This record gives sequence, C-alpha cells and structure tokens, in this order.
Amino acid sequence: MRQFTYLCVIMKIPPYLVPGSTIGICAPARKVSSEEMVPGISLLENWGFKVKTAKNLYAADHQFSGTDAQRTADMQELMDDPMVDAIISARGGYGCVRIIDKLNFTKFEKKPKWIIGFSDLTVFHNHLHQNFSIPSVHAPMVFSMGGNRCTDEALENLRRLLTGEAIRYLVESSPFNRKGNADGILVGGNLSLLYALSGSESDIDTNGKILFIEDLDEYLYHIDRMMMQLKRSGKLDGLSGLIVGGMSDMRDNAIPFGKTAEEIISEAVRDYTFPVCMNFPSGHIQNNHPLVMGGSVSLEVGEKSIVEIKTFK
Repeated sequence: MRQFTYLCVIMKIPPYLVPGSTIGICAPARKVSSEEMVPGISLLENWGFKVKTAKNLYAADHQFSGTDAQRTADMQELMDDPMVDAIISARGGYGCVRIIDKLNFTKFEKKPKWIIGFSDLTVFHNHLHQNFSIPSVHAPMVFSMGGNRCTDEALENLRRLLTGEAIRYLVESSPFNRKGNADGILVGGNLSLLYALSGSESDIDTNGKILFIEDLDEYLYHIDRMMMQLKRSGKLDGLSGLIVGGMSDMRDNAIPFGKTAEEIISEAVRDYTFPVCMNFPSGHIQNNHPLVMGGSVSLEVGEKSIVEIKTFK
C-alpha cells in the first residue's frame, strides 16, 4: 500500500488494477436481476479482469437487494477478501446509509481497495474519505454498463482510471462558470446524499477542497434548500473550487420556483471567489465520466474548463 502526504493528511491509495485483478460485485442498495448484470460482467471480463459476484447479489427484500444483514454481509466479505482487488456496486437507488455503520473497516483500512459507484454510493465515498483518507471512484456501475445507459467514452475512462492512467477532461463553457484555478482534494457526489449525511460520521470537511455535486429528479426548491444548507453550515466558506455535474430531470411545482438548478447554485455561491465549473460530464447522465473522490484534482476554468485527475505511482 502506498501512502502520500497531502495537506498534512496521509492518504491511503489502493493499488491500481492489472490484467487478472479481481473485481467484486455487490448490491448495497436497490435490487438487480441477473439479466441486468450480464453486459457489465462481460465488459469487465473483456477488460481482462476476473469477476466475483457477492453471495446475495440477486436477493430481494422489497426494493432492496436483500435485507440489511444480507447486504452488509456481502459488502463485508468483499472488503475483507484478500483476493478481491476492487468492489463495484451493481447499481444505486437507496440503501447504503442503512448499512454503512454496520461495516467493520479494520481489514479494509490496512489493505484498501477501490470502491466504485455513484448516486447512493456517495455514502461510501464520503465515509471513506472523512474517516480513513481512502479515495474511491465516482463512476458508472454494472447496471449502467448495459442498455446504452453509458457512453463508450465514459466506460473507457473508467478502465483507464482503474489501471492508473491520469485523466484530463476539457469541458465546454457555461454562462454560469466562474474563472479561476484551483488544486485540491475532490469531495462530494450526489447533492441529496450530502444533505442526508450532514451531522453524521460520514459528513465531509470541505475546507480547502474542491466540491463536486450532481443530482437527479429533485424539485427545484429542494435544490435551493440543499444549497442553503451547504452555505449555512459553512461548507462553502473554505472551498477551493466547485464542479457541478448533471442536474438531471429537475421537477417544479404548479407555481414555478422561477430558477433553473444552475441559477440556484450560482446564486448560492455568488458571495465567494472560488472557480466554478458547470455542466461537468458526470452524474445521472449517459456521458457519466469517472472521478476519484478523495483524490487530487486540478481545476482550471477559463473559456473552457480543464479538470485533471492526478495519479499516484
């Protein structure tokens, strides 16, 4: 295990994957079917990786992929298995917050491995960073790898990232961008989950960091409420930069809120000076490119935005 000091914090970097590495698949949240997993499993194997499916992967308990106990047991087994090199979630939904406090991270902290997913997996991204300084990957899940749910380019960037390649994104300009440069640790994920984790052991310290947010299927007034919570709790005060991904399928009331999600976010951060990159291609969108949460990122916002994910050798 490699260790690097950044901002006086010892980051524990999981080993990158190589041909023959084993990726474990579990479903810590919503249930899945075996048919939904076939395309993703085939893709991972075509990349040269071995696949191990969790014991209760196809279990069901109403909308969950098994009971809390089954999902906890699956995640614990893959975290502790020395033959598993990374863990990718089958899909998101809801459920991670119900099991995160039941997991024992003792072995995982000594031998960390990449945990991969987005949406509800924001719980793991923030918990790992805040409590153990272990980075993880915000990226498409196995469910996303079939049915044209994700672009080939985004999936290829996931493969590159997992094998240790640096990634550099060039993002089209947005009228809501704010120019500037920043370097820092990337934190965040799904905005609704960040809101839900506030005050818990999985809550994040954003001071000096670059915050990434995205969301899906939320009322616009709720986006405003969540941004006000970030502001009032001080999470915007010490930011080095803000990256905003997909704000997809937003909803409104019969009496319109009067602003788009981008306008709401811009209004919430107008009193600060950190650079802002809007419309970053990540989140609940087809072009869902991977990011290393808890990893080192450079952000340059000019006529276009450049986001560079650094790697550790």
